[in-house]
Amino acid sequence: MRISCLVATLFIGVSSAFAQEADKPVLTVYTYDSFIPEWGPGPKVEAAFEAICNCDLKLVGLDDGVGILNRLRLEGNSTQADVALGMTTDLIPELMATELFAESDVDLSAINLPGGFDDKVFVPFDYAPLAFIYDSEVVKTPPTSLAELVTGDKDQKIAIMDPRTSTPGLGLLLWMKAVYGDDAAAKWQELAPRILTVTPGWSEAYGLFTKGEVPIVLSYTTSPAYHMIEEGTDRYQAAEFSEGHYLQVEIAGRLKSSKNPELATQFLQFTLSPEFQSIIPTTNWTLPVIDLPEPMPDEFKRLVTPAKTLAIDPEIVAANRRAWTQEWLQAIGR
Repeated sequence: MRISCLVATLFIGVSSAFAQEADKPVLTVYTYDSFIPEWGPGPKVEAAFEAICNCDLKLVGLDDGVGILNRLRLEGNSTQADVALGMTTDLIPELMATELFAESDVDLSAINLPGGFDDKVFVPFDYAPLAFIYDSEVVKTPPTSLAELVTGDKDQKIAIMDPRTSTPGLGLLLWMKAVYGDDAAAKWQELAPRILTVTPGWSEAYGLFTKGEVPIVLSYTTSPAYHMIEEGTDRYQAAEFSEGHYLQVEIAGRLKSSKNPELATQFLQFTLSPEFQSIIPTTNWTLPVIDLPEPMPDEFKRLVTPAKTLAIDPEIVAANRRAWTQEWLQAIGR
């Protein structure tokens, strides 16, 4: 009898625990695939938010930010996403054109971004200038300008990302436009022999770089911090370009179709908290958008800080992205 009672008690306890777990609302966040692995910010963000939300945070990894936009366009109002995180400010007009996003209701007063930020719908959560990262054991004379990259040694290959699916890939497309304007197509043609591969997203290209299959890769000025801090090496460095570096600001937004709108707003506000922002530098290897209470690791002081950052008005990007992408495809023979 005592055993039966004990078993019954244990069963009731386990059932109660499962019931409590089942009662928790699920907040689904679409993001990019490099956000969610153990080495990315995802696990720490999930643990920190679940500790305060009484919810189950479900992170869904997709391609880079352009891929997230493409997925949302495909799914429309039937999307399971409550929040999308990982697009860039360059895509705001196109994101708004989907009519899928609601106003964030988030206080943006703590934001400290180059050029500032003011938007009722989207919330920035990190930023970094784009850069070409090189292996200093292979590349003895790194390019000091975009012009030198374009005209450089054709046998010294680079890896870039596809602007149709990748936000850094789109960023490079805009970087070339910002510097070369109407001459961008000709410069792409000149650069094409140096391009070993065009990958769908950042992870694939950077993986080729770290495996030694390509000595130069498109990434961010902040990427060398990972190698300094996690691997204790200065081998991988960012090339500083005299024309300036294209600035990429990543954003998040709440979907109108969310079944948990208040929870989605709570998550967006959480992305601007010191707890979330302090996770970003040494997991996403980008820069926080607020002033942190504790100083950044010293390795960040050793990174390239571009004297000039570049940007193109997002409305101009929206009006021309398709044509510029087609121009790029034709120029590099894809």
